[in-house]
Amino acid sequence: MVASTQALSVQLPKTRVHTQGNNPTVLTDIFKDHVNMVVWRRELSADLLTAIDRYISENSGLNITKSVEAQSIETELEDVLSDAPFKAQLDEMIAEQVAMFACLFELKYIGLRLKVLEHAMCPRFHVDKVPCRLITTFSGPGTQWLAHDAVQREKLGGVSKHLSDEESGLYTDASHIKQLNTGDVALLKGELWEGNEGAGLVHRSPALAQNQRRLILTLDFG
Repeated sequence: MVASTQALSVQLPKTRVHTQGNNPTVLTDIFKDHVNMVVWRRELSADLLTAIDRYISENSGLNITKSVEAQSIETELEDVLSDAPFKAQLDEMIAEQVAMFACLFELKYIGLRLKVLEHAMCPRFHVDKVPCRLITTFSGPGTQWLAHDAVQREKLGGVSKHLSDEESGLYTDASHIKQLNTGDVALLKGELWEGNEGAGLVHRSPALAQNQRRLILTLDFG
């Protein structure tokens, strides 16, 4: 009887949830097996948001992708946004996030991307083939995502490529689509996290209105 119970438990679908909090210490929840996203709820000042919006409206080509050494992040950022009036404030936030990411996962090098988007970079729901990714939106709408139990995973990717996410049956109701706030710092557990195969967080870039832009930061294992 014990053996059959154990066999049944192996076949049960994985359960995954997200956690959130107003303190960066919540990010350590990413190490819990049943968690596939953690969100540090962080609000940016109105003055900073206005300054960033103005800057990216004039610098839509901003696209920085580089591998950075976590211990030298201040030096790595010296030539980034050198003409931006909010440089010092944004540099401080980026350096903080790099330091936290490096500390959490014991990384020396980190893949950093800071990019202005004028359209949805990944418009379809998908999972990342990475262990874990940090993402934050400094301007514009935040990343959209679906809870694990709201997804029909067999509809992901090429299986339904001729149908939109809305038509494919990937989710059953538009109310299932959740969205990060501007300023939130999120850790998204991917498919390459050991033990998380088939349970990576399903997410996509939000659609942008005409002339709308986003400024996003992502961090990956270097």
